[in-house]
Amino acid sequence: MNKKDIANIRKQFKLDNELLKVKDIFNVYIRQDSSEIYHEESHPFLMLDREQQELFMKNFKKVLSGNVDEKLFEVKFQSEAEDHTQVILYEALEKDDVEDWKEQMLLIVEKMFKDVQYEKDMVVTFIRGEYFKPTKKKNEEAEVSDLDEVYDHPFILCSINPTVQPKKALVFDFIEKEFKSSVSVDSVINLSSPFAGFMFPCFTENYADVNHILYSSGKVNQPNYHFIETVLNGEDIMTAQDDKAVFEEIVKEVVGEVVDTETLTNVYEEINRMMDEEEEEEVPMLDYKDVQRVLKVSGVENVDTDQVEMAFQKVIDDEKYELKASSIVPKFSSKSIKIETKVANIAISPQDLKYVKQVNYNGKRCVLIEVDEDTVIEGFKIVPETALSY
Repeated sequence: MNKKDIANIRKQFKLDNELLKVKDIFNVYIRQDSSEIYHEESHPFLMLDREQQELFMKNFKKVLSGNVDEKLFEVKFQSEAEDHTQVILYEALEKDDVEDWKEQMLLIVEKMFKDVQYEKDMVVTFIRGEYFKPTKKKNEEAEVSDLDEVYDHPFILCSINPTVQPKKALVFDFIEKEFKSSVSVDSVINLSSPFAGFMFPCFTENYADVNHILYSSGKVNQPNYHFIETVLNGEDIMTAQDDKAVFEEIVKEVVGEVVDTETLTNVYEEINRMMDEEEEEEVPMLDYKDVQRVLKVSGVENVDTDQVEMAFQKVIDDEKYELKASSIVPKFSSKSIKIETKVANIAISPQDLKYVKQVNYNGKRCVLIEVDEDTVIEGFKIVPETALSY
């Protein structure tokens, strides 16, 4: 799923929405000390009071929030696995009876907490529902409703949330007219920060993809690899951070540790140009041939495909690996490049990197930034220094 597919379904998670129907909700409370089920309950979603529905809807949107390959990951299922989660979820989609569906979900809960102990009590929430997507764009003047022709997508979504114990507080009792300490034994379910979650199946444009599952990590660039492999039975994934690190190491293998800012700017601009030329839904992938071409047009001399192929093999042990362009190039819409020094931290846009240089001034290394206007600090214009030669 790309960011557009995810955004389309995420925005449907709101009450009184004809394009998304949540049928059933199933909550399982797991004790931290034993990793065993302490309580479970299920209801038709519409039987919950409206306030609970709103809280859960916000939680489900949280599960589907974040950048692709940073917090959200489309995971491909392993070809073979014992008690395969893909089979469990696929069969669960086909179940009409609620008890049969719950039985399938409990199989996944068992896999989640087998040989794993968390630091807090956890609540696992499953919902099953249908996501409807009109086959045509909305037409205000059309006599036929948008809902007369829709794609119907059944899905299962899971959210795993930690619990917290409420803090002791001093309260005022209006009835007794006295101050007293409040003591609560009720656990608070943290619905604002899911620990993890997933949605099955994935949706690509208007089609369901049962060979992939959308995994949601609790923290950016920190997926739970044990959960992905053991619980979801998914294949290995690479985060955007991983891809960026691999790209940097490959470039260092080819051009060395030192590079001028003009070349680096050219590299980023060329990859960004490739992204602009692709359709909005597609993200360009770069193999070793593409990296060689990018480096060559960016001004790197004497670079050939064999050299880059060997760098791929050395860094990632796979000369056929493809890097996702969106992961390796800084965001051009913001000051996404950070220059950190002991004296100051500077943030600039990738296209402005060419105006930054490292120079020697009076025998000391300095960062030189070319500007078109006077430099103002705390309301004062800075006196220009003598021109540098470097």
